Amino acid sequence: MKTNATLLMAGAITILFILALAAGCTTPAPGGNETPAGTATPAPAGGANVLRIATTTSLENTGLLAELERVYESETRVDLQFIAQGTGQSIDSGRRGDVDLVLVHSPDLEQQFIDEGYGINPRCIAYNYFIIVGPASDPAGIANMTPVEAFQTIYAAGTNGTAGVAFVSRGDNSGTHNQEKALWEEAGYDYETEIVDSGAWYVEAGKGMGDTLILANEQQAYTLSDEGTYLSFADRLDLVPVIAEGAELLNRYSAIAVNPAMHPGVNAQGAADFINWLTTNETKQMIGEFGAEEFGKPLFTPLYAPECTEPPFNCTCAEPVPTPT
Repeated sequence: MKTNATLLMAGAITILFILALAAGCTTPAPGGNETPAGTATPAPAGGANVLRIATTTSLENTGLLAELERVYESETRVDLQFIAQGTGQSIDSGRRGDVDLVLVHSPDLEQQFIDEGYGINPRCIAYNYFIIVGPASDPAGIANMTPVEAFQTIYAAGTNGTAGVAFVSRGDNSGTHNQEKALWEEAGYDYETEIVDSGAWYVEAGKGMGDTLILANEQQAYTLSDEGTYLSFADRLDLVPVIAEGAELLNRYSAIAVNPAMHPGVNAQGAADFINWLTTNETKQMIGEFGAEEFGKPLFTPLYAPECTEPPFNCTCAEPVPTPT
C-alpha cells in the first residue's frame, strides 16, 4: 500500500508540474498584449482617450452631434461621450465635475457658470434663431408681430379662454426654456406668478425640444423652438413658423471647459483640444454646411472673428484655448 501511495503522489506532482509549465507558456512576453488578435482593448472610463460632454437636446435632435462625433473620433480616436439634456442640467453636470465640457446655448446661465469659477475658456461656435411656431390658422392672430407683442397677445388670448389658443413650454430649465422666460419678462409678466399655473392654456412639457414639438403638434399649440430642431422635425409636424424674426430670438451656442481647479479629475487637455477643433475654419465650414442638402438651408451659422466679438454676439470665437497647466 505504501508503494502505491508513493506512486500516486509522484504522479500527482508530475501532473501539477506539467500544468504549471503549460500556464507559463501562455504568459505574454514583456511588452506583449494579452488581448486576442482582432479584439480592441476597451477604453478606460475617463482619462485622456475619453471626453465627456454635456450638451443640449436641440443639438442632438438636429443630428449635428452625431456628425461632430463621427468626424472627431475618426481624426483623433478620442471617445466622445455626449450627454444630451437641457442647458441648465448640462451646466449642473459641469458644476459637479461629471463632465469635462459643456456645449450649451444660454448666455446668462453660461456667464453664471463662469463667474462661479466652474467654467473656463468659453468659445462661441455658431448661432441660429428661435422661432415661435403654431397652427397655420394662427388662432391668437400673432403673425407679423414682434416676439414680445406675440407673447403678450398669446397671454391675453390664453387667459381669456380664446378657443384654440394654447402654449406648450419646455419647462425644463433648458436654454430654450430660459429664452422663453426672458420673453415673458420682456412682455411684462412675472413668470413664476403670472405664467406658471395660469390656466389650462399653458402646458409645461418637461421634455427635450423634439418631444415638446411633438406635444405642441398634438395639442395644436404654440411653442418656442430653435429653428434647427424645428426643421429636423418639420416632416412630422403640422405646425408652421409664425414668428421668425426679431433680435430677441438670437440663439448662440458656446463650448465651455470645466475648470480643473474645481474638479482635478476632469480631462482638461481633452476639453481644450476639442474646443480648439470646434473653432477651426474647417470645422466651422462643416457646421455651416450641415443640413443644407437635406433641409434646403443650413441649420447653424458659424461665428467668425471679428463679428463674434461685436453686438449682438459679444463673445470669443477664434482665440485658441491655451494648453492646461
